[in-house]
Amino acid sequence: NGETVYVPMATTEGCLIASTNRGCKAISSGEGAFCSILNDGITRAPCVRLPSARRAAELAIWCGVSDNFAKLKAAFESTTSFGKLLEAKPTVAGRNVYIRLKCFSGDAMGMNMVSKGSLAAIDLLKSCFPEMILVALSGNMCTDKKAAATNWIEGRGKSVVAEATIPRKVVEATLKTTVKAIVDTNINKNLIGSAMSATIGGFNAHASNIVTAIFLATGQDPAQNVESSNCITLMEKTDEGDLWISCTMPSIEVGTVGGGTSLPAQAACLRAIGVQGGGPRDKPGANAQQLARVVAATTMAGELSLLAALAANTLVEAHMQHNRKTGPKK
Repeated sequence: NGETVYVPMATTEGCLIASTNRGCKAISSGEGAFCSILNDGITRAPCVRLPSARRAAELAIWCGVSDNFAKLKAAFESTTSFGKLLEAKPTVAGRNVYIRLKCFSGDAMGMNMVSKGSLAAIDLLKSCFPEMILVALSGNMCTDKKAAATNWIEGRGKSVVAEATIPRKVVEATLKTTVKAIVDTNINKNLIGSAMSATIGGFNAHASNIVTAIFLATGQDPAQNVESSNCITLMEKTDEGDLWISCTMPSIEVGTVGGGTSLPAQAACLRAIGVQGGGPRDKPGANAQQLARVVAATTMAGELSLLAALAANTLVEAHMQHNRKTGPKK
């Protein structure tokens, strides 16, 4: 988005740094990467049980009434200075109701915030449905640290789309392949291959590599790589013969305050990006959103470089060069 950003990564895979750096160079040789935040809200989905399916349905319908949502929102937000309840989406399964509560959490990743607010919302529901039982604060429809279609479709954390246009000459000189070859590779690997494997959110080459490396460097929860790596990579040849690429990532879960972000090394990495701590008071959540943009743009760079290596059949050669120790000279 017109800014120069340095990206810290922590990994034991030597080739990953070199490859992502090549992708960044190719993107920077064009007009750079452009990223947009589509949605921002962390979720928690308590599981509650009613005496009958009929009463479960009544509770679900109750949640959909605007005046009732206002009551849930007031109860939820009484527990936090920054959190804002955005949505309460119930799903009924027999006597069970799974209420997916979506919360804007500012610059925090927000799991503690949304969990605390969810308990207050459950107390409010209990006063309206005294026979209701809380089965579990997390009913697995959140969905945290598990592959789930609900995150892929509804989003969780930050939903981001990134794009860039790479000039044809840069594709050939820096990425050592052609626009046609890399577009064909992406279609047959990331789209058709992933469809044949029935993947959920895995229409990419190696998004999880980049996401995990940035998460470790910046103090995020590495287990949330599972859903944060949801990504579809698309490529097209433009009318001018250049390469257009995009990465759509609906569930990047990041924060710049709380958790591991306060550790010295991780805080230093966040400062290098320019997003350490809370953002401006008039722009709550701005730092966390910028970090999500950085994750998406860097993932796109990694996708670009790996797909180029696959298209040119240089993947094994690169790994032998960067991932092998040099033995002692005899």
